[in-house]
Amino acid sequence: MVNRLIGWALLGYVALVMVFILAPIASSFVFSFNAGRFPSLPWAGFSTEWYAAVLSDPSIRTGLANSLIVAGCASVIATALGFAAAYTDYRYSFTGKAVYVALAMLPPNVPVMILGLAMLVYQSELSLAGALHSVIIAHVVYCAPFAMALIRLRLSQMDPDLEAAAWNLGASQGQALRNVILPFALPSILAALFLTMAVSFDEFAMAWFVSGFHETLPVRILVLLQREVSPRVNAIGSIVFFVTILLAAVALFLFSRRRADDATAPSRASSKSDAS
Repeated sequence: MVNRLIGWALLGYVALVMVFILAPIASSFVFSFNAGRFPSLPWAGFSTEWYAAVLSDPSIRTGLANSLIVAGCASVIATALGFAAAYTDYRYSFTGKAVYVALAMLPPNVPVMILGLAMLVYQSELSLAGALHSVIIAHVVYCAPFAMALIRLRLSQMDPDLEAAAWNLGASQGQALRNVILPFALPSILAALFLTMAVSFDEFAMAWFVSGFHETLPVRILVLLQREVSPRVNAIGSIVFFVTILLAAVALFLFSRRRADDATAPSRASSKSDAS
């Protein structure tokens, strides 16, 4: 009885936390369909005019295009670097390996405002700031550790003797990497690709520092908020939220599905052996 009460109390606590977190997002989504200019109750009526206004605004379309370009490029580069870093950690032992892993995982642990300011100073010294590639570079630095963490977790589940067996059978290191490591890590690579795309698409602090006149969509939202309280912000925020959640959900699905397949593989193998 006591355990059941504790369980219900914990469940209620989690539900309250989720409501506290999601209530502002839900209210923003609800008021994005409000015909009135101000987010107040009762509603002035259901309308999609704010979404139409968003889609017809050239600056918002440009920001959306910039966000998609940055997210696509940053996710590909960050995933490639994350895989290289994770494979180095998996395959090699060397002095200072713990320091190497700590430094590789450091950027997400630095406050984004500090990281954005550092990126601005560094890129200004190299005459790289103020362009779209500036945002891509900053987002690659920020997103690569996420890709490394996912792929590193996947490689930790791999039998290290598999690659050595491929070498003993005559495969070169490149062939073993291509035919053994990459197929095994592919689900985590795809998950990392979508996750880093979601992180990049949603990030605004570093983009605000280094983008100059090449605004991404989150930066455009900030500019709109600084100018006026516009219902368009609710519509844009809803679009950004659902795109980000969709990308993160795809990443979670890819990663969890592969883990589920791995968990059921031994039972399938044992059933086949029993049948034979």
